[in-house]
Amino acid sequence: MPGRVEKIWIKRSKGGVMDAVQRATLCENKGIVGNANQGGRRQVTILERERWEAHLEALHASLDPSRRRANILISGCSLSNTRNQILKIGNVRFRIAGETKPCNQMEGALPGLEKVMRPEWGGGAFAMVLDDGEIRVGDELEWVENSEPLSLFQKLVG
Repeated sequence: MPGRVEKIWIKRSKGGVMDAVQRATLCENKGIVGNANQGGRRQVTILERERWEAHLEALHASLDPSRRRANILISGCSLSNTRNQILKIGNVRFRIAGETKPCNQMEGALPGLEKVMRPEWGGGAFAMVLDDGEIRVGDELEWVENSEPLSLFQKLVG
C-alpha cells in the first residue's frame, strides 16, 4: 500500500496560524505558495502520522497534528534517515534536506512532547521543492531514484 498525504497546512506568518487546506501550489526552489517560509533548504516540512501518534501514545495524550506546525502530514512512509532522497507527492518532487528537530514550542503545546520527538527523525523532515505543481490531500507518495547530481553546496551541508 503506497503512502499518502493526510493533511496539508499553510503557515500565514512565522509563528502564525496553520491553515488546513485540501490542496497547495508549490513553486520550485521556494516552497508552498502563500506559506511564510520561502526559499532556503527548509521550504516544506513533513511529518509522519504514525510517528506523531506514537509520540502522543507515549505521553498518554491527544493533540491535533497541526500543533507540530509541519506543512504536510503523511502516512505509510518513513522519513527516518532520508537526507538527500527524493520523495514524490502527486507530480511534485521534494529533496529531503534534513531532519526537523523539535523545539520548545512542542513543549509548550504538550509537556514532554519535545523530548519524545527528539530521537530518530521523530520531528519529521524538511525538504526543498524540485518542481512547480500542486499537491492534494489523498495524493499518493513514493520514493524515486535520485537522478539529479547533488550540487557542491548540498554535498558540503548534507
